[in-house]
Formats: sequence, C-alpha cells, structure tokens
Amino acid sequence: MNKIIAFRDISLLKEYASRNSYNLGDAQVEPFGDDDPLRIVLLGPPGSGKGTCAKIIEELYNIPVITTGEMLRTSVSKETQIGKIAKSYMDRGELVPDNIVNTIVEERLLEPDAVDGFVLDGYPRSISQAKALDKILDKIDKKLDHVLYVKLEDAVIISRTSNRRSCPTCGAIFNRLNKPPKISNVCDICGSILVQRDDDKEEVIKHRLEVYKEKTKPLIDYYRKKGKVKEIRGDIDLKLLPESLKNVLKA
Repeated sequence: MNKIIAFRDISLLKEYASRNSYNLGDAQVEPFGDDDPLRIVLLGPPGSGKGTCAKIIEELYNIPVITTGEMLRTSVSKETQIGKIAKSYMDRGELVPDNIVNTIVEERLLEPDAVDGFVLDGYPRSISQAKALDKILDKIDKKLDHVLYVKLEDAVIISRTSNRRSCPTCGAIFNRLNKPPKISNVCDICGSILVQRDDDKEEVIKHRLEVYKEKTKPLIDYYRKKGKVKEIRGDIDLKLLPESLKNVLKA
C-alpha cells in the first residue's frame, strides 16, 4: 500500500526531497492545511497606499512582504556568494544587475516563511524581471496567484504626499490633511519642528509618477494578458480596507 505524506505545500516537499536526495518513490503526496498559499505581486504608484495594503495582507494571511531592498540587505548580511557580488555593486553606488537580483529572489522564495505565500513589493520592475520571475516560479514548482494593482489618481497622490510632514528628530510622520499635529508644524511626540522631505515636494512627486508610469504600464499590460491583475483603490477607508482586500483577492 502506498504511503501517504501530508505536507503544507507540495512544491516545498519536492524541493526538500530533491535537495536531500530523498526518494519519494510511489508515495501518495497530499496537501495538508485548509488555506491555499497566496503569492502576490504588488504594483502601484508611489503614494498610492501600496505599503498599507502590503502590511494588511501580511497580517490577514500571515505571509511575508518581500521587498527588493530587504532581499539585497539580507543576502549581503548573510555574506552569501551572490550577496558579496551584489555588495560590490552597491558599494560603488551602481544598480545591481538583473541576473544577480533574480538569483537573490529565487533564494528568498525558497525560505521557509515564504512556503505559504508572499507579497513581492518592488519586484518585478520590468518585463525582463517579470519573465525571470515566471521562470523562477516554474523552476520551484509554484505559481503566481495575483498581481494586485493599487490605483489612485495623480492629483490625489500629489495632494496626499505633498501635505506629509516628518519629524527630523524622532521620525514621526504627520499629514496636514488627515493626520495633523496637535500644534501646527510641531511634532506631537518630541516637540521638534516638522519638515517636508525633498521627496515629498510636489515637483519631485510629479517626476516620480511620470517615471513610474513609463516603467510600469508595460508591466501591468503584461500581467493583464495573463489574467493576473486585480485592482483596488488606494483611498479606501482604513477601517474598510482589510475586508475590501479579502474580497478582491477571493474574486
């Protein structure tokens, strides 16, 4: 009689067996657990509320939010071979080449905390990286479930972001529209004078939005053709956002 192996994620079992030269033979492998893994690529312009959506998804489904910066920093800190190569570019102030980033992504997606899913934020950034991600997922026998596109009009983003004020001392962030300090332009926490960061200035925001559209529209079109794109507005009330996200991701 065939042995039945119950495992949370079949693809991880296969990867584990391959790495450890374990022969599954004719064992019958069945998934263990009620919830299917959820693997998401998150897209959205700067200031759209993408980061807030990422944090809520992380809490709702207990899956990690994985950013390009986090992956690079972790690989460098662990002093892996690929991390050392990436560090050589970073130390020179150069962009890390796609082939290096892609390898680091593959390594990260095989980590135990990504077994039951993940949210990729900041990767892929181009069609070439998207195609590389397709190959990575095929290689490790996983699939991308959704590409969640957080939409918000430029005028709303500019207004929201340009009204942001930061404390240079304690790092607290306020917004003159929806989270104003108790005393105008003074930090509630430490009493320092609030400042507007350079990247929160209107002309900088407009430029970032132009660059984002130029680079991201082809990426959205690429995933639309695959039927992966789901959209959510970035100005949904925070109290309603968790339920809205669940509804969008279930649809």
